[in-house]
Amino acid sequence: MDGDAQTALPAVKYKRVLLKISGEALMGTQGFGLHPPTVARIAQEVKTVHDLGVEICMVIGGGNIFRGLQGSAQGMERTTADYMGMLATVMNALAMQAALEQLDIHTRVISAIPMDQVCEPYIRRRAVRHLEKKRVCIFAAGTGNPYFTTDTAATLRANEMACQAIFKGTKVDGVYDKDPKKFEDAKRYDTVSYDEALAKRLGVMDASAIALARDNALPIIVFSLDEPGGFRGILAGQGTYTIVK
Repeated sequence: MDGDAQTALPAVKYKRVLLKISGEALMGTQGFGLHPPTVARIAQEVKTVHDLGVEICMVIGGGNIFRGLQGSAQGMERTTADYMGMLATVMNALAMQAALEQLDIHTRVISAIPMDQVCEPYIRRRAVRHLEKKRVCIFAAGTGNPYFTTDTAATLRANEMACQAIFKGTKVDGVYDKDPKKFEDAKRYDTVSYDEALAKRLGVMDASAIALARDNALPIIVFSLDEPGGFRGILAGQGTYTIVK
């Protein structure tokens, strides 16, 4: 680690975090699939935080390729549709791994569904060791079970890895009482309680993910992934965001 990172590290509020992003975040302006320049931009954001000495793990959704609930709504059997969605998250994780490794960041894709030829199986102690060695861990294939979202998988892995916060990267700079893209008078919350997020259905994460975070006192920080330097800025105590705690 270089001298700059060592001097910056004491000022960082969280030493180990989980970054949760949707699969749609990787689409860029496309309506579907992966947009390599967008993947590279997000990887660069991760690098700026990694350079501070922060240990990072990630969970990426699969909605840009296949969403289990949509497949189920179109008549597909729900379990099969969910497994297809889990495989989509592995593809996104591999794309992010490639982008991070182009920036010389050692990265491991760790799948809840074993597929040894392309990534590691999930073994908690091994994953923790990767983080301690400053490798980025990307957890793929959700929890390995149908009927659970990647939000729930992110909260589960964050707890297992003893992360100090979940960073939820979205297209807006926090949690609003209504859609800020549709309503000019939408009000952004600085802080929201877990119970308020559940009762008002604020769309932070799904209910089971918020309940799991609440039960383990794990803060959820919602911020804009489209704002350059936003991820690093929050860790340095700056920027605009909402914290659910």
